[in-house]
Amino acid sequence: MGLVVKTFNNGDVIVKEGDMGRSLFRLVEGSADVITDHDTSDPFRLAVLNEGDYFGEMAIFEECPRSATVVARGTVRAIEIPEGELNEFMTENPDVIVELINHLGNKIQAMTNDFNEAEALLNNLREADAGKKQSLFSKIKKHMDLYQANKVEISEPKEDPIRQLYESIYRTGEHNVETYSGGSVIYKAGDPSDAIYILHDGNVNLFIGAGTDVLYTDLKSVSVFGETGLVNEEARELSAVTAFGDTLIETIRKEELEAVFATSPDKITLILRILSYRLRRLNIDFRARCKEITENYGNR
Repeated sequence: MGLVVKTFNNGDVIVKEGDMGRSLFRLVEGSADVITDHDTSDPFRLAVLNEGDYFGEMAIFEECPRSATVVARGTVRAIEIPEGELNEFMTENPDVIVELINHLGNKIQAMTNDFNEAEALLNNLREADAGKKQSLFSKIKKHMDLYQANKVEISEPKEDPIRQLYESIYRTGEHNVETYSGGSVIYKAGDPSDAIYILHDGNVNLFIGAGTDVLYTDLKSVSVFGETGLVNEEARELSAVTAFGDTLIETIRKEELEAVFATSPDKITLILRILSYRLRRLNIDFRARCKEITENYGNR
């Protein structure tokens, strides 16, 4: 395939918030700002992208408007990968499969941390007296600023396309799905990140550290977990434990992903779509917490 490396100059808009994207990008040189409210008098920078980072993927995995504007910082070179050429690109560059999964996983981890922080703050505020609320002011202000600077609505993620793709993949054929009893440890903190898991049925709880005292998040049927750290097989920071009996889980080792893509590319698409859905859902839930903090506690 003949993908072209595009060059952007300082201040150029690479993707624009609100546009219906039909491609994703990989930054090969330079850096770029991720900005909301770019065309207003008070734009807000959400993040900085650097060489090797991907962006714009959520718009093609979920067919929804772009949620932010990306602007070049200095001279930037980036590969644009149209939606219809992504499978061919991954066939020619199989490492991209792991990179994209890991990229989404890292964004999910960062957003989960933000959400958990906002949720904990809300719980503290609901139970706090006036003095305690005052001591929490810096945390309140942080979430107020995030809400005030980023009021652009994110469209709700669509679950039906994921369900339809899932059913088309698993209607027939053999798949490496195992049944686990309640309380089974799928992996624990400190284990290498050498596999990704598809939760077909049941619930899996992710805990911080090797124990089961601090819940990080819980996952329901047709979810993906274990995606973070795949690139370098880093040690896991979380432990994954089944919540109930008869939990159905499919294990895909890192070294198997290329073969899975070769025989069932839709399964890789399913993984990417599930991760993108989870990220968008987290974004919406996080913004809702910031809104509640701002409207209920911002003027006290």
